[in-house]
Amino acid sequence: MKHAEPRPFADPQVAARKLLELAAGVEPVDGRIHIEKINAPFLSKNGCMGTGAEFGAGIRYAVEKGWLDLHESGTFVMLLPHGEDLLKR
Repeated sequence: MKHAEPRPFADPQVAARKLLELAAGVEPVDGRIHIEKINAPFLSKNGCMGTGAEFGAGIRYAVEKGWLDLHESGTFVMLLPHGEDLLKR
């Protein structure tokens, strides 16, 4: 008997790809995308309904793959060429 529905962003790769989509929809300022511009829609009940853990795992995955660069302060990301290429597919 199942009591919970599977989480769509439980897989870090799926979460990372969604974060890339969200980042691509934001106009960067000096190449930077403020983290709250992708965090809010990812976590929102009217948006993706992701969790904080899914967001964190997605960001880590995207950084490890070279899709996003996360500033050491954690306040903004930059979409990297590998991430842009992935969105074009």
